[in-house]
Amino acid sequence: MKSQSRFKTGSPLRESFPKNVLREAEKFGSHIKQQDTIGREDCRSDSVISIDPAYALDLDDAFSLQRTRGKRWKLRVHVADVSHYVKANSLLDREARLRGNSTYLVDRVIPMLPSSLSNGLCSLHPDSDRLTKCVEFTLTSDGKVLGTRFFSALIRSKRRFSYTEAMGIIHGTQQGHLETMLRYSDRLAQKIRAQRVQSGSLEFPSRETRLLLNRQGRVKAIEPVFHDRAHQLIEEFMLLANEAVATRLTRLQRVTIHRTHERPDPARLREFRGSLRRHQIPCGNLKSHREIQRVMASLDRTPAGPALQIGFLRTLPRARYTTRPKGHFGLAKDHYAHFTSPIRRYADLLVHRSLFESRATRPRELHRIAEHLSVTEKNSSEAEKESKRSKLCDYLIHKLRSGDTPLHNALVTQICTFGILVEVSELGVHGLVPRRLLKQNLYHFDLRQQQVRDRNTGRLITLGSPVQVTISHVDRERQRIEFTLSSTKHEPRKNSAGRP
Repeated sequence: MKSQSRFKTGSPLRESFPKNVLREAEKFGSHIKQQDTIGREDCRSDSVISIDPAYALDLDDAFSLQRTRGKRWKLRVHVADVSHYVKANSLLDREARLRGNSTYLVDRVIPMLPSSLSNGLCSLHPDSDRLTKCVEFTLTSDGKVLGTRFFSALIRSKRRFSYTEAMGIIHGTQQGHLETMLRYSDRLAQKIRAQRVQSGSLEFPSRETRLLLNRQGRVKAIEPVFHDRAHQLIEEFMLLANEAVATRLTRLQRVTIHRTHERPDPARLREFRGSLRRHQIPCGNLKSHREIQRVMASLDRTPAGPALQIGFLRTLPRARYTTRPKGHFGLAKDHYAHFTSPIRRYADLLVHRSLFESRATRPRELHRIAEHLSVTEKNSSEAEKESKRSKLCDYLIHKLRSGDTPLHNALVTQICTFGILVEVSELGVHGLVPRRLLKQNLYHFDLRQQQVRDRNTGRLITLGSPVQVTISHVDRERQRIEFTLSSTKHEPRKNSAGRP
């Protein structure tokens, strides 16, 4: 009997695996067999490393970097060869397709593949022989791609770095071959990143937080997640591989599953433009990547910037899977597919097969799978958010009951009929200051202008205003958090010219 985790949103998640699926996974054992290495390029002498979160168990990707003639670089991006074990229409394949992807809840992972594969034989652990699919790049010293090659490989990772360890080396002076390679990799990745941004790729500041749990599974701390240069290094190398594979498959005219991110919704874009005008922020044609980049940069210099950035994100449709290469708007790429995470995403597994296997999945079937995977991804995303929100609600309820209700700095993200929506970044939550808790004779709501006026002082609470709040009520069932406006860091009243 398969246990399931049921969330309010989407379909129930399949926690345990059927016994016959587990048996199929376990038959591969825990070590690479000699026959598995036939036809593969032996890269075990390469200085292959991985960089992952310290707590990760499923290590999909690794890389090596080597200096070649003419001041060029040979970058090899290695990705776990899940397709070697999970064959089309096998029991493992059907189960993985049904799940669509792994789901990362706060207190546990619901994997796409049994742990003997996801955390074991497929995972690119150091000092263990592993099978990979490799994308090899020849790069100039300024990060331009001169050539690519795709092949099956055998590796033996030399070391696994956490992001924190990698950052220490990037900014440090430690000597050693791997440390030197890591620093060169960082410099090259930054040049690749600069080119990507120059091409129109959109960048947004991260507001992600991570919940740390105690042994009882309760929140003991909330820490911000910094998207530092170690994260960027891996991101750039993986984006490079994903784009290269999608471009190759398009040139070969092979039907596969592409990662599609379409243009912003026109109606929501008009609303966003209105918000910019209310804050006297000029903008041109928002269909242009360059203009969006310019506007986003200008928002970094205004108090309402973070809230307006959230507003722009709401104009963007959710990325999805399609069988046609429709491009990725956010990344400003014409060709993009998911290739680098086959342990946790079924789409990547199918892309591996499209690139390396002659047997093709029928287009109509691929289309159905793409739609299914878009749904499973959405379900997992909502379950992950709900898991985090639930833990946070429990944490805040405990604080309320113990009388531990300090002031929190918050940012106004929306003014609506039922109150003021705020983001409390130190808690990693959004909540509501209900209108019913505000003294009606003191505050006047102007929904058209998205502002609340303090009748006594004439000062405004508007989009992006910093305010101070305390927790007043937590509804765990609905996962709603209400705040009381304790004191406000008001913006000064502006005259018609927009100056203080």
